[in-house]
Amino acid sequence: MFDTLSDRLGSVFDRLKGRGALTEADVRAAMREVRVALLEADVALAVARSFVDSITDKAIGQNVLRSVTPGQQVVKIVNDALTEMLGAEASDLNLEVAPPAVIMMVGLQGSGKTTTSAKIAKRLTEKGRKKVLMASLDVNRPAAQEQLAVLGAQTGVATLPIVTGQQPVDIARRALTAAKLQGYDVLILDTAGRLHVDPALMDEMRAVSQASAPTETLLVVDSLTGQDAVNVAKSFSDQVPLTGIVLTRMDGDARGGAALSMRAITGKPIKFVGTGEKLDGLELFHPSRVAGRILGMGDVVSLVERAAESIQVEDAEALAAKMQKGQFDMNDLRMQLKQMQNMGGLGALVGMIPGMKKAQAAMAAGAVSDKTLVHMDAIIGSMTPKERAKPELLQAKRKIRIAKGSGLTVQEVNKLLKMHQEMATAMKKLKKMGGLKALMGMMGGGAGGLGGMLGGGMPPGFKK
Repeated sequence: MFDTLSDRLGSVFDRLKGRGALTEADVRAAMREVRVALLEADVALAVARSFVDSITDKAIGQNVLRSVTPGQQVVKIVNDALTEMLGAEASDLNLEVAPPAVIMMVGLQGSGKTTTSAKIAKRLTEKGRKKVLMASLDVNRPAAQEQLAVLGAQTGVATLPIVTGQQPVDIARRALTAAKLQGYDVLILDTAGRLHVDPALMDEMRAVSQASAPTETLLVVDSLTGQDAVNVAKSFSDQVPLTGIVLTRMDGDARGGAALSMRAITGKPIKFVGTGEKLDGLELFHPSRVAGRILGMGDVVSLVERAAESIQVEDAEALAAKMQKGQFDMNDLRMQLKQMQNMGGLGALVGMIPGMKKAQAAMAAGAVSDKTLVHMDAIIGSMTPKERAKPELLQAKRKIRIAKGSGLTVQEVNKLLKMHQEMATAMKKLKKMGGLKALMGMMGGGAGGLGGMLGGGMPPGFKK
């Protein structure tokens, strides 16, 4: 997400930050490049022009040009403006109404409405502790209602029984009655999509909206449609009282221009982004965090949240106890690698860590991939339990056996052992220092930490 834009803006700002002083001409030249970068990322022309004009006025102010670090000041101005354009603050669902709160899902056919309905239902059930009922109002697409029923079974969320021949407005009324009688907190209405915006679709949606009085009306848009996504959003916004937008397939969109344009065009917040087909692939949209990731500043808050969701408390406590004793064996390393996979793999993590441009470049060039974690695990898996507990036993013959067993090379075995040794050394330092300083150094870019591991340490020597 936003990879292309991030790279272009990164190169522009690197040049600005590399200069001790800036002239107005320098800033204007950089802003022209920013505008081109935004347009290439599929940001709407009017939005790109307005954005660049506003940051140019601020960036050429005397306080910036005369400051000690003008380049850094310009980046801060752009970061603040990006955050503002994306919506300033995260906007979650408004469910503070007398139950059931009705969420109406709208959008074009193929945008991912049904899957997104199930993702939101799963999120509300697991994180919000809400009792949710889903109902499919799509009587046009073959097996659409059955699809929602299957997704409901997979997520453990109830779905309205299907009555053949019933029309959307009648289904909505029946769903609302059932939700009230059975004490549901939230009712999600999955409406029908069309191949294009047409009057009949809008009339049907307006009728459903009037019958159900939704608290939230969410427009689901496929971000891969680029500029056309903005046109679709405007068309729906003109006809239906939207309260928010959900962008799907954001993990497959390197440009991200649709996200940057949506808020400005519709005036409605982006509430969620879909990342992948799995039913837990839905994230609350945080404008400030996204702005930070676009400008290469990382997203440490999301990284910590993802870690909290993925890491088992018992495992963390066990590792902490061993760290207190200055211990760290191959079993501990393997546990950390598995946690990284649970958190989305290397690709998901490097974009959240500040200063990881080198690692991102290595992954883009194919020198590092998520297979790296699999290969590292294969090496550890080829060791005996005794070898995993005491890596110092690994001499030449054992290394050859492990390399053959994992399908890799002795050189790669040696690289893994070196990384383990460096991490073990860091653990011992942490014990001596009695605090988090060494641990933070390890996470940020120490020789044995995630930064060193991805930024130039061991993985580039591994097979792709």
